[in-house]
Amino acid sequence: MKKLNILLTGLLIIGFSSCKDFLDVTPTNQGDSADAIKTPADAQVIINGMMRNMTSSSYYGRDFIMYGDAKGGDMTIISQGRGLDQLYNFTHQATTNSYSGFWSQIYFCILQANTLLKNISALDPSGTNATFNNYKGQALTARALMYFDLVRLYGKSYDDDKASYGVPNITAPLLPFDQPGRASVEQNYTQILNDLKAAAPLMVKTKTNGYLNYWANLAIQARVYLYMKDYTNSLKAAEEIITSTVYPASALYTNTNWTTSWTTQFNTESIFELGIFPSEGDLGTASLGAYTRNKGAGSTAILGYYYASTPFLNRLNQDAADVRWGVMGRDESSATRLGALYKYSGNTALAGDGKGTGGTAVNIKVIRLSEIYLIAAEAAFPTDKLKSANYLQAIRKRAPNLTPATALNVTMDMILEERSKELYGEGQRFFDMIRLNKSITFDDAFGNLAVVNRPGTIDRTFFKTRLPIPSAELEANATLKPQQNQGYN
Repeated sequence: MKKLNILLTGLLIIGFSSCKDFLDVTPTNQGDSADAIKTPADAQVIINGMMRNMTSSSYYGRDFIMYGDAKGGDMTIISQGRGLDQLYNFTHQATTNSYSGFWSQIYFCILQANTLLKNISALDPSGTNATFNNYKGQALTARALMYFDLVRLYGKSYDDDKASYGVPNITAPLLPFDQPGRASVEQNYTQILNDLKAAAPLMVKTKTNGYLNYWANLAIQARVYLYMKDYTNSLKAAEEIITSTVYPASALYTNTNWTTSWTTQFNTESIFELGIFPSEGDLGTASLGAYTRNKGAGSTAILGYYYASTPFLNRLNQDAADVRWGVMGRDESSATRLGALYKYSGNTALAGDGKGTGGTAVNIKVIRLSEIYLIAAEAAFPTDKLKSANYLQAIRKRAPNLTPATALNVTMDMILEERSKELYGEGQRFFDMIRLNKSITFDDAFGNLAVVNRPGTIDRTFFKTRLPIPSAELEANATLKPQQNQGYN
């Protein structure tokens, strides 16, 4: 019998096995869609389920954040074979270590967004009833973010080759035997921006902890435009946030409260933060915190798979008073090397973020205000050095002994360096280096590693900077077979 497309059937299996506690209405991926959602409360349940599934270990709960850091040169490993070292070693093939969970889990979340949008449309064909506007806006914004993540995993950079293959653009629930092909990178970005622009006027302009709102939409817009090198629109979106009364300058963490901010959920800088709760999706020793803190910290299990690379520590050590040392602790290599990260353990005391103990159940900070300032600094740089320097200095002052950024000394390297220090452990570094066409050098010497699947230094011409389409999907979808990423055929 012909195989069903994994984009549909594989995702339904995931959905039925992991979402039962959240989809307390008739599932929107089966049955009569007209009966799936009838009230805003029903829509809220689906949004809850989608947010919960975004915290899967195959997505923001662990692997996607680790992907962005393990491959970017700021993290390294001391030993091979502990866990997720395939990311660092680039041992990706279509049949093994393809991290197919990205494909299946993100497309499952897209399926949830698509079915919610379909149901809302069925309830209000004219689109004039505002009852479901905020839910529609959240679904569109979530879908945009997920496509942005997918195209970064599987496609080339926008300015590298926007006509090359991205990922399938699926904006409605699939029929059982549909076999969609890959859209271009440019088509993906067009879809992403269409969703974001359609969603923004529908969304609330108040803080909604754990959910998407107007400000999160703008933050995603600022990030997307930055990747497209559309600096005018990136700066416009970033500055609307920065100049708002919701995120005034006082919302930025001070040098005094920066370290302790990680022990608090939904703090002042939070723009989009996914909630992780002790009794609900807490990954425990499989969490981000467990993968980046010191071996054995908080548990008898072997932990601490990833530590800071020597180049990153040298960068942070430009100022011994840099407040960001506050989330770094010793790693297993010595009594003095502060290579273990505790952002996702709350702090070095494993304080969590007010909900749990032992450093588990810590929220995922998807987008926070500091990143928006750094986006604004980068977007302003080509045309307004003073503005760029001012936005950069708002973050750079966390290293109080460094020379302040000014219109005369600000450079793109300074901005990229500050992004490295501020956003370390938040899944950004690899994507930054690829979009800016920078070389990435790995600290293999730290663990005395022999890595055979990648050179010691790579750039975006290395084919394994893009993941392969999983072989199971190629087998189920004949359209994709000739569209595999180069080098994996």
